[in-house]
Amino acid sequence: MAFSANEGEGGGFTEPNVVPLVDVMLVLLIIFMVTAPLMNHKVQIVLPEAALQQRPEVPPQIITLSIKETGEIFWNDQPVTRELLETQLAVEAQKTPQPQVDIRADKTTRYAIVQGVMKTAKDVGIRKIGFVATPSS
Repeated sequence: MAFSANEGEGGGFTEPNVVPLVDVMLVLLIIFMVTAPLMNHKVQIVLPEAALQQRPEVPPQIITLSIKETGEIFWNDQPVTRELLETQLAVEAQKTPQPQVDIRADKTTRYAIVQGVMKTAKDVGIRKIGFVATPSS
């Protein structure tokens, strides 16, 4: 005794094809069966909890050294001698975080003067030295 979906009145009734659904479900079942034992660790340990303390954010200090054409040196717009410059840079080099030293020199300042200031800063331990210039027009 066979039944046909298209016989009789009232339209047809078709059954949904569940074979692809069953195939997908079986594949997922196999994947979960294989990976489930891997989720358990063989050796049980208790990991330490990290307690991070937030340090207050200190903005970096910037020291501006201005050098005139005549060789005069200014520490944040205050005139200094070479000896005083060396001692002040040595004190600043010991700070944590170390401040950045920005060098501003006149356009006509000899490079030997600028190089001497850079060498002094390097010799006392200053690690961040920058140059300040005006953008070209």
